[in-house]
Amino acid sequence: MDSETGDATGVDTYAELAAVGPYGVRPGHALITMVEPHPGHEYAYNRWYEDDHYYAGAMAMPWMFAGRRWVATRALQELRGPEKSAVAQPVTAGCYLSTYWVTEGRYDEHMKWTVGINKRLNRDARVYRDRTHVFTSFQDHEATVYRDGAAGPRDVHALDHPYRGLVLQVIDAEGPRARAGLLDALVASELPRRLAGSPAAMVTVFRPTPLPGDRMTYVKQVEGVDTRLTLLWFLESDPRACWAEHFADLESVGGGAGRVELVAPFVPTVPGTDRYVDELR
Repeated sequence: MDSETGDATGVDTYAELAAVGPYGVRPGHALITMVEPHPGHEYAYNRWYEDDHYYAGAMAMPWMFAGRRWVATRALQELRGPEKSAVAQPVTAGCYLSTYWVTEGRYDEHMKWTVGINKRLNRDARVYRDRTHVFTSFQDHEATVYRDGAAGPRDVHALDHPYRGLVLQVIDAEGPRARAGLLDALVASELPRRLAGSPAAMVTVFRPTPLPGDRMTYVKQVEGVDTRLTLLWFLESDPRACWAEHFADLESVGGGAGRVELVAPFVPTVPGTDRYVDELR
């Protein structure tokens, strides 16, 4: 029976599901979604996402245990590169970013729920249409590199800790076989070197997974599933204050083993407010 009916059989299913399967706290998977509200819809989009979709379309779902929204003002958008990006056309597109952690080993269960609930939200007219998904995908966790070793927050805390900025970086390897080598080089040397003495406390590295065939039609299929890596740099400083010294050359990360397709800085939104909305254009 469907739990919507209030039938005890449906309610009991929750207890049965909770008793089996993985239930650790590692962020084994992530949803990373960068969206551009259409011109003139910035305030309405922000209120819809903040007041409804962040919860009904994300945090209320099973196994999605942490989330955070980020925003790129026009000044931050202008720091992005490369100018010719395979991710964002133009490279300034996508002024809102949402990041969510999903419990390791629960990807399939979460995907079943997320497809179902989004179909329901769509039927109930609770999906905001005047927006474009610039970069949206579920991703599998590959590695986390820390600046300070065992000290400081872990990746499980990253979306709850009050970090003052985030940099989204997307790198495409030359081919499927080259991605493993690129990942090894990043984790072993490139990322530790860049983190040392920088305002970035950690970098989480993910690889995208294909969206299910029954996904919502307004979200395009994921590109670069076999070649791409997505990096999230968590900053203790506002990126505008430290960009030139520490992050302006992130387009060179990869050392020829891959092409950086996007480097995009963000600051956290202030939940329940419209702060920064008037700075997007």
